[in-house]
Amino acid sequence: MKYKIICDSSANLLSEHYHSSNVSFDSVPLSIYIDGKEYVDDENCDIEQMIHDMNNPSSKLSSSCPSPNEYLKHLEGADKFIIITISSHLSGSYNSAYIARNMYKNPDDVFVIDSKLVAGAMELIADEAFNLIEQGLDFEKIKEKLTKYRDERNLLFVLDKFDNLIKQGRVNKVVGFLATKFNIKPLCYGEDGVIKIKEKVRTIQGVLKRLVINIGHMCEITKDKVLIISSTKANKSVQFLKEEINKLFEFKEIRIRENRALCAFYAMEGGIIVSF
Repeated sequence: MKYKIICDSSANLLSEHYHSSNVSFDSVPLSIYIDGKEYVDDENCDIEQMIHDMNNPSSKLSSSCPSPNEYLKHLEGADKFIIITISSHLSGSYNSAYIARNMYKNPDDVFVIDSKLVAGAMELIADEAFNLIEQGLDFEKIKEKLTKYRDERNLLFVLDKFDNLIKQGRVNKVVGFLATKFNIKPLCYGEDGVIKIKEKVRTIQGVLKRLVINIGHMCEITKDKVLIISSTKANKSVQFLKEEINKLFEFKEIRIRENRALCAFYAMEGGIIVSF
């Protein structure tokens, strides 16, 4: 039995991330548009140029999800497929993937799961899918366990700029107002696919320290878990965050990821997403 795991590109993963004798992997790109110029979120995307272009205050910005036909093109080369998408509250990617499932010749061979989160949380779900497949579980059991695993993931994030989230209507207006008008650094989290504020802090270093404290509140046992820090041009903050996390917790592994185009577009420079 051959499996293929498919993520949209908001997982920050490139094609061929997972590979074994019975598991393959594909990344389906979303796109960013800046003044009509398309940046496809794949391995050829010039993210530096995209960030430069989107910082022009007069630029017209938008993003788009893969079409159902784009997903359908990836439903080949395996017997069973697992598609993991960004939160359906943030993008139409889940709906496109589900339509593609229904267009496929055998829809029951395709499992589409709404991650309800983004970035590293999607990678963790994909990791679990790979592990469950390698254990030899049947497809129905994999779907059941993967859904339970998804519901146990957490995500916290800190952004230095909320401009693109606000412009694209992806964040509560209260969050944007606090961040832009009062120079507040909200510590945000994902709950059932929606962005919410956990705390309001005045400085970046202060909010990063509160982020670390809240990891402990949200995840009592860490030693068997992987934590992923995804960021956009925030190396100094990422290093500080990693050191603070290591002081308090014993994670199985801490991975550092640079945001690819879609996540970089919304997180902007200084943005940090922590998934566990």
